[in-house]
Amino acid sequence: MPPIVLKTLQSLKDFVGREIATTDWFLVTQDRIRQFAEATEDRQWIHVDPERAERESPYGATIAHGFLTLSLMSYFIKHAIQIPRDVRLSVNYGLNRVRFPAPVRAGAEIRARVTLQSLKELPDGIEAVFRVSMEGKAAAKPCCVAEWIVRYYS
Repeated sequence: MPPIVLKTLQSLKDFVGREIATTDWFLVTQDRIRQFAEATEDRQWIHVDPERAERESPYGATIAHGFLTLSLMSYFIKHAIQIPRDVRLSVNYGLNRVRFPAPVRAGAEIRARVTLQSLKELPDGIEAVFRVSMEGKAAAKPCCVAEWIVRYYS
């Protein structure tokens, strides 16, 4: 699905309280999981040892780190909303209530549903709170649900 193209930052107001996008599917590969493990020094076997995970894991396969799944929010938001060029800076201001209800197995495809929960005016920009729910194909529960606060400065 193509991103929503905002003409102005103020036009975000039209989307408060609405789901604004469902992104395309994104493949989470074992190689990506391995690279994340290297970058974060989190090499727990459930992430990086496919043979052991197949034998001993309750999931029957390696799974993505929760923080890897969470970090993909920035990828998904870029595919949900195209911010106007006059925005000079976007800042990840933080997160509220993050949960990982279901695992993401290596080789799974995930996507995000993005809802704009609220907007707050700032002296030189806007603070947006997005509810991002990431889901796997054919999964009963989402793999990550979070409220993400982004500040846009013009």
